Amino acid sequence: MYRAKELTVATRGRGFYDITDEVQRAVAESGAKEGLCTIFMHHTSASLLLCENADPDVRRDLEAFFSKLVKDGDPLFRHDAEGPDDMPAHVRTVLTQNSLNVPVKNGGAHLGTWQGIYVWEHRTSPHHRRVTVSVVS
Repeated sequence: MYRAKELTVATRGRGFYDITDEVQRAVAESGAKEGLCTIFMHHTSASLLLCENADPDVRRDLEAFFSKLVKDGDPLFRHDAEGPDDMPAHVRTVLTQNSLNVPVKNGGAHLGTWQGIYVWEHRTSPHHRRVTVSVVS
């Protein structure tokens, strides 16, 4: 059996947006008891992250690291059609993930104790991000 649900995530700009509950709901609605859940991001300037959900310092530290690694407005980049964060957002996405696979067990996404699923918005302005949650059982 295959089921898919599309989510729209409204972001307020660069940062992390917890979608764990929405993914869990999509898995429960699929009716699958066991199987595999794939979460897919339909954009090239935002990514998905399976990350610790207990201490927000983890996400702050990740953002600080990436801000040093891939600087907005870096003269190295030519592609800046949508602003100084345009190409850095694409680089951040390439260095991270646009899809995640999570096992389904007992009718839910079988995450670790401290794991959450996040959309990581790499642009500085608000966007609506499309994410598809697919479940195969």
